[in-house]
Amino acid sequence: MPILEKETARDRDSQVLPKVPVPPLKQTLDTYLKCVQYLVKEEQFKKTKAIVEKFGAPGGVGEVLQKKLLERRDKTTNWVYDYWLEEMYLNNRLALPVNSSPVMVFPKQTFRDHKDALRFAARLIRGVLEYKGLIDERALPVEFARGQLAGTPLCMEQYYRLFTSYRYPGIKTDTLKVQTNAASSAPEHIIVACKNQFFVLDVVANSKQLNEMEILTQLEKIMKLAENAEERLPPFGILTSDGRAEWAQARDVLTKDQTNRDSLALIESCVCVVCLDEPSSLVPSDTNRALLMLHGGGHERNGANRWYDKSMQFVIGMNGICGVVCEHSPFEGIVLVQCSEFLMKYTTGSPSKIAKASSIRELPPPRRLLWKSNPQIQGLLAASGDRLQRLVNNLDMDVFKFKAYGKEFIKKQKMSPDAFIQVALQLAFYKCNGRLVSTYESASIRRFQQGRVDNIRSATPEALAFVKSMTDERVTFTDTEKMKRLRDAINAQTNYTIAAITGMAIDNHLLGLLKISKELNMEKPEIFCDETYLTSNQFILSTSQVPTTVEMFCCYGPVVPNGYGACYNPQSDHIIFCVSSFWENTETSSAVFVKALNEGLLEIKDLCNRSSTLATKPAGSSQGAGQPHKSGK
Repeated sequence: MPILEKETARDRDSQVLPKVPVPPLKQTLDTYLKCVQYLVKEEQFKKTKAIVEKFGAPGGVGEVLQKKLLERRDKTTNWVYDYWLEEMYLNNRLALPVNSSPVMVFPKQTFRDHKDALRFAARLIRGVLEYKGLIDERALPVEFARGQLAGTPLCMEQYYRLFTSYRYPGIKTDTLKVQTNAASSAPEHIIVACKNQFFVLDVVANSKQLNEMEILTQLEKIMKLAENAEERLPPFGILTSDGRAEWAQARDVLTKDQTNRDSLALIESCVCVVCLDEPSSLVPSDTNRALLMLHGGGHERNGANRWYDKSMQFVIGMNGICGVVCEHSPFEGIVLVQCSEFLMKYTTGSPSKIAKASSIRELPPPRRLLWKSNPQIQGLLAASGDRLQRLVNNLDMDVFKFKAYGKEFIKKQKMSPDAFIQVALQLAFYKCNGRLVSTYESASIRRFQQGRVDNIRSATPEALAFVKSMTDERVTFTDTEKMKRLRDAINAQTNYTIAAITGMAIDNHLLGLLKISKELNMEKPEIFCDETYLTSNQFILSTSQVPTTVEMFCCYGPVVPNGYGACYNPQSDHIIFCVSSFWENTETSSAVFVKALNEGLLEIKDLCNRSSTLATKPAGSSQGAGQPHKSGK
């Protein structure tokens, strides 16, 4: 049989993917009403229903906007891309760490000394260059959809932004710049951060990339330079951890000086940032490693040893705490996973490509980036440091490894693991709060040209019916009824997922209609001023499945002050959950949520087990399927 070669992105460039569709207006409005009905009070819902009906009426505002949106679809590659990017990221004024930038936490490394850590760093940098080479040659194998509707080819565009993107802060909105291949003809360099100082490491010398030993010697020189206390400069990286408007203003002050402009230009054009972190005194638990990746522990620890605008920052802690911090606007989590897994396999592989000492060239030493400061800039640095410290003190993180079962057990129940976990998250939230709230689960729309994501609204009416049956103290539901409601909830979740990944969800569509109304200078349509619409876009539960095949996990912070971030990684016999919230908000507690989640997952398992026992029992056995089983504990 002929060997089928893996198709690469280069082969696929000719086969154009379909454009993202614009869903029918009536369908979106009907779904919207169904999604919000149980999330707002009855009176409020009646008001909303009337507003939505008026918006969608024949000859109404909705039809005008829909027509314009369809025209936009014809004229653009992806009608929602720019709208979504601005709304989701660039217009957001919050600081990037915790609020926006997700992190991947690598397995804890065992370094005997700093030389070991630098060896690992050199290896990782070589891996980055190899991976970037694959991307630049468009030689990455095309990915195909897995899970629901498996087998469709996916858009690979996000990969080309991994090492070429930079997010510039702005007063009102940020700018995401992606270097084109033509612009990146200058020799490549990476920025190394060490003791809050920044260094340029050229990875090409005389048209030839540095090998691992050469990179290692350069990293050792950097470490020496960073240790020289006389030449140490203020921690300028701390500015990038601030709110976007604050950083934009500070950047304007910095750029008045040519020295600072030159340093910024080098950072803004680098391949990636490598952060060599000081060892931390914290116990290296999963939770502490997650915290240190998310914010560096504040300016007292490694919080200033970062440059948050750059899309990929690889963190290598001298005590083995390692991972990646990623600026989220250029790409989704799956791209971060694929790159991280490649690098983990590369760093643990046999060190075959290490050159013999003889072939180490005499290289020009790495250069420290210079900064000019003044009392005004000193004040800005102090203020940014204080604000980062508040964020550090506020983040309540709980990384929880649920060991009772994983996706194998769920598949045995003939259920989708993702849908099952989403329903379990709804149960956990309901146990804590006695209500459901607007929930976000990212759904990839990479089946389409330049596709990014849409939202799966997991707080379905069916999920509500199920969680009520599991928690109601007054009414006792039979196992048969609970099981039926569980299956209904999982089916509703699965159907919404299929709608979302095929471009038929509602969030992008409603955003498109809103943006078109702005472009037409219309008075803002009532549907978008309605309290229900505002509530429905406050995602108190922000969730995402980020599965890995290598031992590592992803996490991020909540997207609203009174919310939870819940990232999960389902494995065959366990599930890793990273739950985050803010201490300043008294309504939330990551530990309380995790406790409820653990309880709920065990209760669902018991329910499934009891039901399957009943199903296999011969008829007429004493324990009939219809017998009620006490709800609650």
